[in-house]
Amino acid sequence: MSAVLSQSQARRIALKAQGLASVRPTQPVTARRVGRTFAQLQLVQIDSVNIVSRSHFLPFFSRLGSYDPAILSTLSSTAPRKMMEYWAHEASFIRPQHFHDLRLWQNRAWVGSDAMEPQLRQSLESEILDLLAHSGPLSAREVKARIGHEEQKSTDAWGWNWSAVKRTLEGMFERGIVGAASRNEQFERRYALVGKILPPELVAEAQSYESPQDADGYPCSGHEDVRTGDVRTETGPKEAAIDRLIDAAARAHGIGSTKCLADYFRLPVRETGAAIVRLVAAGSLQEVAVAGWKGPTYLHSEASIPRKAVGRALLSPFDSLVFERNRLESLFNFHYRLEIYTPAHKRKYGYYVLPFLLGETMAARVDLKADRHNGLLLVRGAYAEPDAPGETATELAAELVLMASWLGLGAVVVQPQGNLASALARETHLL
Repeated sequence: MSAVLSQSQARRIALKAQGLASVRPTQPVTARRVGRTFAQLQLVQIDSVNIVSRSHFLPFFSRLGSYDPAILSTLSSTAPRKMMEYWAHEASFIRPQHFHDLRLWQNRAWVGSDAMEPQLRQSLESEILDLLAHSGPLSAREVKARIGHEEQKSTDAWGWNWSAVKRTLEGMFERGIVGAASRNEQFERRYALVGKILPPELVAEAQSYESPQDADGYPCSGHEDVRTGDVRTETGPKEAAIDRLIDAAARAHGIGSTKCLADYFRLPVRETGAAIVRLVAAGSLQEVAVAGWKGPTYLHSEASIPRKAVGRALLSPFDSLVFERNRLESLFNFHYRLEIYTPAHKRKYGYYVLPFLLGETMAARVDLKADRHNGLLLVRGAYAEPDAPGETATELAAELVLMASWLGLGAVVVQPQGNLASALARETHLL
């Protein structure tokens, strides 16, 4: 018989697993604390949107409060790295120990050089590999200048109008040949050979994880065992890799459906289902039922149910708690969609809307913008949910003031838009 959990229990499990169930620490936030939080989350999505702050800075503020964002640069660009860039949920900071496993499951050739003329791609790859073997990290523009590549005019209006060098680098990044050693001030990746980025013990391990490639250097479905030369099917090392990744996703979620767990690292649902069967058999996962939820749900063996959830947080639209929108709605009865790409006149709540978590309730949502020129945090819209606690305006005002201070902004200005705006404006004036 499966254990039966209430929705409140499921919410508290999820919040505890994500580091959002407790009051934040009061002592200064150290690099060690940031590193522990990252290890708990397993990954943090990267996005260039900077309306409030770069999105990957926000999950740490949500869980830790004011901290120095430069800590992330130290953890991701200084050896031995505790985090590195790769494709996961989307472009993400990942734990280096997940790199080889994720590499085996990559299928994002569209992001790079897959459609390029093979001879040009191979020539550029050879030049890039030789350059990066004898240089420090370089941006795509710097690589292009160093190798002296002359761009041929293109009329195909491909993607983000990347140069052939950038497309080649991104193809090599997707295949795990080069990595992002850091980002420059323009938020451009600075590429290096992946062996220069991985911690030494993972470089040594790389050979046994090497993804098989065809004559053009692209992954094949089989895997050649480096010890025997036998060709295995994907149910060999890929099976073990997805088991580890789904276990990590389940630790980070605490509880979730097959779709929830697959979505965390963007892994295929069918193969995730097979991994779950193996993890249940191994005792890492337990099938449970949650009141009101449809279909099987899985609880990680190390998940716990706090007696109460007492955290408070503004959440990035790219926060891992809100990755899977159906899960968010099942857990919190909170329907959430990012409206950045919705025409302005069709937006319901605003351009860059952050959910506000209070205890175990998604109590409100606010459309925020950092007006750096005038030193203001603008609340362009504030909306309370139907079940918002009575103290929502007071708590949200305190959170906004804390965020403004962290961002180096002098004041919070609430504009008269939304059913919470008036009460929120009064509360911010009192702080």
